Amino acid sequence: MNMNALSANGQAQARRAANSRAVDMGARAGFVARGVIYLLVGLLAARIAFAGGSGKQADRGGAIAEIAEQPFGKVLLWALGIALVGMALWRLSEALFGQAGPDGRDASKRAVAAGRFVFYSFVAYSVLSYAVGVQGSGSGSSDRRTADVTAKALGWTGGQWIVGIAGVVVVGAGLWIAFRAIARKYHKHLKTAEMTRRTRQAVDVVGVFGGAVRGGVFATAGGFAIAAAVQHEPGKAKGMDDTLRSFTQTPVGPWLLVLVAVGLAAFGLFSWANARYRKV
Repeated sequence: MNMNALSANGQAQARRAANSRAVDMGARAGFVARGVIYLLVGLLAARIAFAGGSGKQADRGGAIAEIAEQPFGKVLLWALGIALVGMALWRLSEALFGQAGPDGRDASKRAVAAGRFVFYSFVAYSVLSYAVGVQGSGSGSSDRRTADVTAKALGWTGGQWIVGIAGVVVVGAGLWIAFRAIARKYHKHLKTAEMTRRTRQAVDVVGVFGGAVRGGVFATAGGFAIAAAVQHEPGKAKGMDDTLRSFTQTPVGPWLLVLVAVGLAAFGLFSWANARYRKV
């Protein structure tokens, strides 16, 4: 057998592995895990709105710490981390072989999938590190990390431009996430034909509302990064926790944060809907 045949055979085997039942199950488990995290972040945000949060962080680290405090918390963290590994591997398969759908092999979509693979790999690593006792890896403050990274970047030549452009990119990403949710672009990724009318309506409620709120939170965080660049103050940049707390400083007080908290929880429910109906 020549090298071309061997290469073609290897690629075919890799593609079959990417389309395997195991990858399908890993992706769906990953959506369940993502839903758990967003539901907990929404719960923690609601606590902040009503009672100042009792020192809990309304971000991924806070959600991980919350899980660890529950009975069998370490077991739950292991399950969550392994599920997120499944999500990362699914995104890797999309980057290598394309997504489901007629335009799934577009270079831009594969590049986005590669970025998501890196992101979910990091999240899975942080959760599993916390599960084995390296608590700083999973539960560190997103606000402190954001401020540290911003301060370091601002110290570089052209650092203000770098931070400012990064902020603009995050704002753009947030607005794009919100637009896609409101326009219901997610329909093409779901098996809507398998849903009842009421199920489809419920998925649209949590998908549109949850996605719009999630995008709004991203855009707000990007706005703070732009402010940090313009004013050359690293402390102006905010992680997820401080971004959510900033909503309590609006004229409507904590009620805007309550709305955002419900929206983040709704996105968690939408993630669970993806676990059932997503085309993988």
